[in-house]
Amino acid sequence: MPESSSLPPIDLNAIDRVAIDLGDRSYAISIARNLLQHAGAWRLEAQGADAVVVSNPTVFGLHGEALVAALSARHARVLKVLLPDGESFKTWASVDAIVTTMLEAACDRRTTLYALGGGVVGDVTGFAASCYMRGVPFVQVPTTLLAQVDSSVGGKTAINHALGKNMVGAFYQPVAVLCDLATLDTLPDREYRSGLAEVIKYGPIADANFLAWLEANMPALLQRDGAALAHAVRRSCEIKAHVVGADEREGGLRAILNFGHTFGHAIEAAMGYGVWLHGEAVACGMVIAASLSAELGGVTAADALRLRRLIEAAQLPSVPPEMAWDTWLRWMRVDKKAEAQSIRYVVLDGVGRARMQAVPDATVRAVIERLGNTSAPTAAVS
Repeated sequence: MPESSSLPPIDLNAIDRVAIDLGDRSYAISIARNLLQHAGAWRLEAQGADAVVVSNPTVFGLHGEALVAALSARHARVLKVLLPDGESFKTWASVDAIVTTMLEAACDRRTTLYALGGGVVGDVTGFAASCYMRGVPFVQVPTTLLAQVDSSVGGKTAINHALGKNMVGAFYQPVAVLCDLATLDTLPDREYRSGLAEVIKYGPIADANFLAWLEANMPALLQRDGAALAHAVRRSCEIKAHVVGADEREGGLRAILNFGHTFGHAIEAAMGYGVWLHGEAVACGMVIAASLSAELGGVTAADALRLRRLIEAAQLPSVPPEMAWDTWLRWMRVDKKAEAQSIRYVVLDGVGRARMQAVPDATVRAVIERLGNTSAPTAAVS
């Protein structure tokens, strides 16, 4: 089926391609505006007769028609599964909804799943793809900034458990990631700022020059300037591609991508999923992790303050919520980076470098208390 001449324009020469080098599991991240409508630019190999689009009602209402139209040129049948929106629905029930739809439709092992949405949809869809008939192909179509720069890249799929975030899942790579920058135009401001946290993360852990670029260009990013946004997404994906290519299953280097996440996941779980958005919790977690790094001598206090100011410039929370130390400890101990009750944190070893290190509880507690955990940040609930 030919593509309609009424589609939004796309410059095929302007599509950024970032390669994830994983041998026979390699794939490309494609980045451009209006990519969603132009299936001919996706560089996907021929696929099975069936496609299943997994999304939520809000995102599907915005972008589903365009994706289904494009998929109709590639697949004889396009099914859809709409999941409830929110982190609290990253559950077995959502996986079951996808699998049941596929079984009822007699989908075979060549069926391709398309995850249209943010990190929740991507994680659930990828996990369902890894399980259905022991594995079917899936494509990430991230529509949030956070998903485009982080969760859609690298093959980590998971659902949550009552006792911990992302505790049930699999490493399962997509066959492609399609980042259509135009989908970010529809993001609410709070969701967009939440995604900036994962962009900021790449500077302190891997690229001091990118950190400086973010400091200079944060006003433009908050205004969703096209050129600034394209560079931020591309550079974030390049850094993550390098890390994932070197350590696909988080045996070493890849753990640095969790900078701020041990604290952030504790905040999300303790406060109730959705009260703090993931990026908000990670932003605050990075402030804690940077302060902890300064306490350990990896960076200076001025370096830690620099990161805090950048996070505040992005209009993200920098003050931990008021929680008892036992609550912090409970949730951090179920984090995937904990080993035999010893909590290992991602800390900075200079600006642009990071490492894993076990830290005494008393040291961590002192850092959190010093940051002022007696007043909840208004930025997290606005």
